[in-house]
Amino acid sequence: MMAAQATPPVCKIMDYGKFCFDRDKREKEARKKQQTVELKEIQLSCRIDTHDFETKARHALRFLKEGNKVRVVMKFKGREMSHQSIGQEVLEKFKAACSECGTVEKAPVLDGRFLSMVISPVKTKSV
Repeated sequence: MMAAQATPPVCKIMDYGKFCFDRDKREKEARKKQQTVELKEIQLSCRIDTHDFETKARHALRFLKEGNKVRVVMKFKGREMSHQSIGQEVLEKFKAACSECGTVEKAPVLDGRFLSMVISPVKTKSV
């Protein structure tokens, strides 16, 4: 290790193995404190019943409370593609069910036979 700014330049003799060990230990601690956000996916259909809907909403709330993002995917099968408004209504209802723990990050977008939106967890204020 050298301090080039000093006059005359100062050099410190150290054990390279110990230096590498300390550096790796600091990096490991930094990785441990880092928060990872996963993207969980919940799949719905147009003909979902109320109890199934509530179960999926509870799963989404649990994921949001853990700090993960949730992608809600509405699958259209066969002739359901001609009734996309029903899918939009179900997603709006899902958004309302998750409003206490999450906000919509990406609005519902049609991608082929899938209508999807992303809900991210609400940031809690640290006091």
